[in-house]
Amino acid sequence: MYQTLQSLHSSLAYIALAVLLLAVINAIYGLSNKKLFAPKDLRLSLFALIFCHIQLLIGLILYFVSEKGFKAFAIEGAMKSPELRLTMLEHPLINIVAIALITVGWSKHKKQETQNGKFKKIALFYTLGLLLILSKLPWSSWMA
Repeated sequence: MYQTLQSLHSSLAYIALAVLLLAVINAIYGLSNKKLFAPKDLRLSLFALIFCHIQLLIGLILYFVSEKGFKAFAIEGAMKSPELRLTMLEHPLINIVAIALITVGWSKHKKQETQNGKFKKIALFYTLGLLLILSKLPWSSWMA
Protein backbone atom coordinates (compact mmCIF):
# COMPACT_ATOMS: atom_id res chain seq x y z
CA MET A 1 0.00 0.00 0.00
CA TYR A 2 2.84 2.38 0.85
CA GLN A 3 4.42 1.98 -2.59
CA THR A 4 1.07 2.60 -4.31
CA LEU A 5 0.53 5.79 -2.31
CA GLN A 6 4.10 6.90 -2.99
CA SER A 7 3.64 6.36 -6.75
CA LEU A 8 0.29 8.15 -6.72
CA HIS A 9 1.72 11.08 -4.76
CA SER A 10 4.67 11.37 -7.14
CA SER A 11 2.58 11.06 -10.31
CA LEU A 12 -0.17 13.39 -9.18
CA ALA A 13 2.43 16.02 -8.26
CA TYR A 14 3.19 16.60 -11.95
CA ILE A 15 -0.49 17.07 -12.76
CA ALA A 16 -1.14 19.31 -9.74
CA LEU A 17 1.86 21.51 -10.53
CA ALA A 18 0.94 21.73 -14.22
CA VAL A 19 -2.66 22.75 -13.49
CA LEU A 20 -1.54 25.19 -10.79
CA LEU A 21 0.99 26.75 -13.17
CA LEU A 22 -1.69 27.06 -15.86
CA ALA A 23 -4.03 28.72 -13.37
CA VAL A 24 -1.31 31.21 -12.38
CA ILE A 25 -0.44 32.01 -16.00
CA ASN A 26 -4.12 32.34 -16.88
CA ALA A 27 -4.77 34.69 -13.94
CA ILE A 28 -1.76 36.87 -14.74
CA TYR A 29 -2.77 36.96 -18.42
CA GLY A 30 -6.37 37.84 -17.53
CA LEU A 31 -5.22 40.52 -15.11
CA SER A 32 -2.79 42.14 -17.54
CA ASN A 33 -5.23 42.07 -20.46
CA LYS A 34 -8.25 43.15 -18.38
CA LYS A 35 -10.28 40.13 -19.49
CA LEU A 36 -13.63 39.10 -18.10
CA PHE A 37 -13.45 36.29 -15.55
CA ALA A 38 -15.13 33.60 -17.64
CA PRO A 39 -16.37 30.14 -16.62
CA LYS A 40 -13.17 28.59 -18.06
CA ASP A 41 -11.10 30.77 -15.73
CA LEU A 42 -13.23 29.67 -12.80
CA ARG A 43 -12.87 25.99 -13.75
CA LEU A 44 -9.12 26.19 -14.23
CA SER A 45 -8.69 27.83 -10.83
CA LEU A 46 -11.03 25.31 -9.24
CA PHE A 47 -9.21 22.33 -10.79
CA ALA A 48 -5.91 23.69 -9.49
CA LEU A 49 -7.44 23.96 -6.02
CA ILE A 50 -8.89 20.43 -6.20
CA PHE A 51 -5.69 18.81 -7.47
CA CYS A 52 -3.65 20.56 -4.79
CA HIS A 53 -6.02 19.41 -2.06
CA ILE A 54 -6.00 15.82 -3.32
CA GLN A 55 -2.20 15.93 -3.46
CA LEU A 56 -2.10 17.24 0.10
CA LEU A 57 -4.49 14.56 1.34
CA ILE A 58 -2.44 11.76 -0.25
CA GLY A 59 0.75 13.32 1.10
CA LEU A 60 -0.64 13.48 4.64
CA ILE A 61 -1.80 9.87 4.49
CA LEU A 62 1.62 8.88 3.18
CA TYR A 63 3.31 10.87 5.93
CA PHE A 64 1.45 9.08 8.71
CA VAL A 65 1.82 5.55 7.29
CA SER A 66 5.49 5.98 6.35
CA GLU A 67 8.17 4.58 8.61
CA LYS A 68 10.23 7.69 7.85
CA GLY A 69 7.28 10.03 8.43
CA PHE A 70 5.69 10.85 11.74
CA LYS A 71 7.79 8.24 13.57
CA ALA A 72 11.05 9.75 12.29
CA PHE A 73 11.01 12.50 14.88
CA ALA A 74 11.45 9.90 17.62
CA ILE A 75 14.82 8.99 16.10
CA GLU A 76 17.68 10.91 17.65
CA GLY A 77 19.38 13.13 15.12
CA ALA A 78 16.49 13.21 12.65
CA MET A 79 16.69 17.00 12.53
CA LYS A 80 20.42 16.86 11.82
CA SER A 81 19.90 15.09 8.49
CA PRO A 82 19.13 17.68 5.78
CA GLU A 83 17.41 15.12 3.54
CA LEU A 84 15.24 13.74 6.33
CA ARG A 85 14.44 17.24 7.60
CA LEU A 86 13.37 18.31 4.10
CA THR A 87 11.12 15.34 3.40
CA MET A 88 9.71 14.91 6.88
CA LEU A 89 9.35 18.46 8.15
CA GLU A 90 9.95 21.26 5.67
CA HIS A 91 8.19 19.73 2.64
CA PRO A 92 4.93 18.88 4.46
CA LEU A 93 4.83 22.05 6.54
CA ILE A 94 5.53 24.46 3.67
CA ASN A 95 3.09 22.63 1.38
CA ILE A 96 0.34 22.90 3.99
CA VAL A 97 0.99 26.65 4.15
CA ALA A 98 1.07 26.85 0.33
CA ILE A 99 -2.23 25.05 -0.08
CA ALA A 100 -3.76 27.19 2.66
CA LEU A 101 -2.72 30.27 0.62
CA ILE A 102 -4.24 28.76 -2.53
CA THR A 103 -7.46 28.09 -0.61
CA VAL A 104 -7.51 31.67 0.71
CA GLY A 105 -7.03 32.93 -2.86
CA TRP A 106 -9.96 30.83 -4.05
CA SER A 107 -12.16 32.11 -1.21
CA LYS A 108 -11.16 35.75 -1.69
CA HIS A 109 -11.69 35.67 -5.46
CA LYS A 110 -15.34 34.66 -4.91
CA LYS A 111 -15.93 37.81 -2.84
CA GLN A 112 -14.54 40.13 -5.50
CA GLU A 113 -17.10 41.99 -7.58
CA THR A 114 -14.74 43.25 -10.27
CA GLN A 115 -13.31 41.00 -12.95
CA ASN A 116 -9.86 42.48 -12.35
CA GLY A 117 -10.15 41.75 -8.63
CA LYS A 118 -10.94 38.09 -9.27
CA PHE A 119 -7.86 37.64 -11.43
CA LYS A 120 -5.76 39.62 -8.96
CA LYS A 121 -6.65 37.38 -5.99
CA ILE A 122 -6.06 34.18 -7.96
CA ALA A 123 -2.78 35.51 -9.40
CA LEU A 124 -1.44 36.65 -6.03
CA PHE A 125 -2.35 33.73 -3.80
CA TYR A 126 -1.86 30.94 -6.34
CA THR A 127 1.55 32.36 -7.30
CA LEU A 128 2.62 32.50 -3.66
CA GLY A 129 1.41 28.93 -3.19
CA LEU A 130 3.23 27.74 -6.31
CA LEU A 131 6.48 29.40 -5.25
CA LEU A 132 6.30 27.85 -1.80
CA ILE A 133 5.60 24.41 -3.26
CA LEU A 134 8.50 24.71 -5.68
CA SER A 135 10.82 25.90 -2.91
CA LYS A 136 10.45 22.72 -0.87
CA LEU A 137 10.13 19.99 -3.46
CA PRO A 138 12.53 17.11 -2.90
CA TRP A 139 14.26 17.86 -6.21
CA SER A 140 16.86 15.11 -5.76
CA SER A 141 14.18 12.41 -5.85
CA TRP A 142 12.35 14.14 -8.71
CA MET A 143 15.38 14.37 -10.92
CA ALA A 144 16.51 10.79 -10.28
